[in-house]
Amino acid sequence: MSEVDRNLVGTETAPFTVEVERGAIRRFAEAIGDNNPIFNDPAAAKQQGYADLVAPPTFATSFRLPMDPPWIANLDRRRIMAGETSFAIVRPITAGMVLTCRMKLRAVEDKGGRKGQMQLLHQDLEGSDANGDIVFVSSRTTVYRPAEQSLA
Repeated sequence: MSEVDRNLVGTETAPFTVEVERGAIRRFAEAIGDNNPIFNDPAAAKQQGYADLVAPPTFATSFRLPMDPPWIANLDRRRIMAGETSFAIVRPITAGMVLTCRMKLRAVEDKGGRKGQMQLLHQDLEGSDANGDIVFVSSRTTVYRPAEQSLA
C-alpha cells in the first residue's frame, strides 16, 4: 500500500522566484570542478554571444522550493533519497535572469525491491522567464524507501 498520496499526481507547487546571480553561478561551477570561462568570466561569456555568465547545465539542482511540496511534506524524511535527475535546457540560464519556477508531481510508481515495496515520485521542476517562456525542465525521481530501510 502506497504512503504517497496519489491524488496529488498532476498537481504543482505555488510558483517561486529565483534570481540568478553571478556569484551563485561561479560557486556552483567551482563546486562541480568546471572551470569553463563562460561560467566565471562575463567577458568570455559575452564573447561567446551570451548576455552574462552562463550557468552550468545542472545549475537548476541548486534551486530550492520555499517549502516541501504537498506530496513530500508528510513523508518520513529518513526514508527519502534522491534518484535519477535529467535536464531539458531550452536555452541557457544566465546571470541576471529572474525565473519563475514550479514543481509538478508527474507520477508515482510502486517498485519492489529486496527489502520491500518503495515508491518512486516522478517530478518536474520547470523554470520560465519573465515572458512565461520555458527556460528549463529538470525531471527528478525521488525514492521513498520502505519503513524497514529507515535509519532509526
